[in-house]
Amino acid sequence: MREAALREALTDDWTMFEEDATEELRHGICVSNLAYCVAKQYGLYEDQCHELAVAGMLHDIGKLRVSGYLYGRDEDTLNIEEMKYVRMHPRLGYETLIRYDFSDDILESILYHHENYDGSGYPENLAGDQIPIGARVLRVCDTYAALTSDRPYRRAFDRQTAMELMIEEVKNFDMKVFLAFQTVIHDEELQHKWAPGSFRVGIAELE
Repeated sequence: MREAALREALTDDWTMFEEDATEELRHGICVSNLAYCVAKQYGLYEDQCHELAVAGMLHDIGKLRVSGYLYGRDEDTLNIEEMKYVRMHPRLGYETLIRYDFSDDILESILYHHENYDGSGYPENLAGDQIPIGARVLRVCDTYAALTSDRPYRRAFDRQTAMELMIEEVKNFDMKVFLAFQTVIHDEELQHKWAPGSFRVGIAELE
């Protein structure tokens, strides 16, 4: 049932996305795989790890509803008005997925994946253990995946630079989760489990 809901949610909402979908899918796959590995390293149960893999794949689905502000722009940065809409994407994703057969853990992980451990995140400025553990895992994995991906305004950072940048902002992360994440990233034997392979995908309009 969960897999059917995943397919249905992606089919319904990704058909709105007219741009090339390769980088978005690569990002989702990377976050999904990393979240599973980090959750496993952290010591969560297998079913929790699996649910975080699902949440990782779907965590940015709310961006499809604000895609006009994110994609196809000539500008390299977001202005204040655009950023307001961008920050709506966790709640929009939650509102989209609540219609389907997803657990509360998956939904809350997606809703709160931009909350920072020090309380400076969004949408609700939660702090510390107020943030569900799934969202704390996604926060770390999403940040790393974003830093190591190409963006319209910059090339991807290498692993070492990405880690240095994350350490500078470590106040955003649950330290126990961050240490589990570091173990996963630096374990060469685990890399094949989370690093996405090479592929290219486009989303065609469905009749």
